[in-house]
Amino acid sequence: MTEQIIYSIALFDSTSAVLFAEGILKEAGVSFKIIPVPRHLSSDCGVCLRFSVTDKKRVEELLSPIVGGFEIVPL
Repeated sequence: MTEQIIYSIALFDSTSAVLFAEGILKEAGVSFKIIPVPRHLSSDCGVCLRFSVTDKKRVEELLSPIVGGFEIVPL
């Protein structure tokens, strides 16, 4: 049986970028949670945004034109 991926995370270069992205997603009504970056992943920042995999495209569309230096990966 394969494990179903239900969350993605957005990794950022800095905490200020996370906080900026938080405001954008909050204003757009996207459900997310700020969590510590999982140990098996590397990032310049200690926190990331976790959201439903079904919101991945919307998160990319909202953040790409405004926030630089982020990457979305499955959790």
